[in-house]
Amino acid sequence: MIAPDDLEYCKKMIQTGSLSFHAASKLLPTHVRDPALALYAFCRLADDAVDMNSAKASAVLSLRDRLQLVYDGRPQNTPTDRAFAAVVEDFQLPRALPEALLEGLAWDACERRYDTLSDLFGYSARVASSVGVMMCVLMGVRDANALARACDLGLAMQLTNIARDVGEDAREGRIYLPMDWVKDAGIDPDVFFIDPLPTDPVRAMVRRLLVEADRLYIKAQTGISALPLTARTGIMAARLIYAGIGAQIRKNGYDSISMRATTSKYQKYSWIAQAGLFSGVASVMPRSAVIYARPQDEVRFLVDATAQTSQTQTAWGEGKTGTVLTVLAELKMRERSQQLQQ
Repeated sequence: MIAPDDLEYCKKMIQTGSLSFHAASKLLPTHVRDPALALYAFCRLADDAVDMNSAKASAVLSLRDRLQLVYDGRPQNTPTDRAFAAVVEDFQLPRALPEALLEGLAWDACERRYDTLSDLFGYSARVASSVGVMMCVLMGVRDANALARACDLGLAMQLTNIARDVGEDAREGRIYLPMDWVKDAGIDPDVFFIDPLPTDPVRAMVRRLLVEADRLYIKAQTGISALPLTARTGIMAARLIYAGIGAQIRKNGYDSISMRATTSKYQKYSWIAQAGLFSGVASVMPRSAVIYARPQDEVRFLVDATAQTSQTQTAWGEGKTGTVLTVLAELKMRERSQQLQQ
């Protein structure tokens, strides 16, 4: 059980750090919403700890140690760590899931670029789909097909985030667009960083990301009917809210450099109402065959780590898990090189 004071701390963290999730979380039943807030607070803490720290390797090492303490049942004496430890114990949360998130944050710290869309999916699986699968665990859902669709939703949301933040990332010297797309567009990333502009080739890449996101949103939606009835509205609302961000990017002519796509409170309330209608209809409609689609190759390791049985290993092959240690070695070499240059 999460201590009330620790839960209140997590709630306040989410209120200021993740407005979209905070809006959608209000629709979840209490027994899912409270641990979800604790989960998201820990994820937010981990993200900030790496993003806002100049010593990236040390930050990732510290998070790895904190995660170890959580799974040892001896969390650091902070509200977020104590609350997350309670979630891990109460729901038997597979360690591979937060470790995948940590690996994704380490990739960010390395300022990795992704050569192909598949590589970008691999990154998105770690920083977004892992959280979606953890949410399924909190709902008591460990069916492999439902988990695969939760992964689709995570991928779609992350692609939407990337499409929205092209300009913001460029001004920070980062790029998440697939590098083969960038090369085909004749764009030099280092030149682009100096003066990012919403040129036609850049807009075309943003559009391609959103097309991929829409494909994944459609697949993901079929899995929402496999969730507990009381949780469907909240998850559907999150799906509609994020897809709505993509729609706003389209409305802006795929320009996510000179303007940032935002949605209004009215729009969010409208999507929440639509989500409620969907939940009612989904209860009486036959299940779509799309829910049984194979998972994306890049997310199989998350499904395999979480599914109730090992049947997915036989049906889909061995899931490939990453290793934080490899990324840490890369980070240390990077920081050492920077120190020598100073």
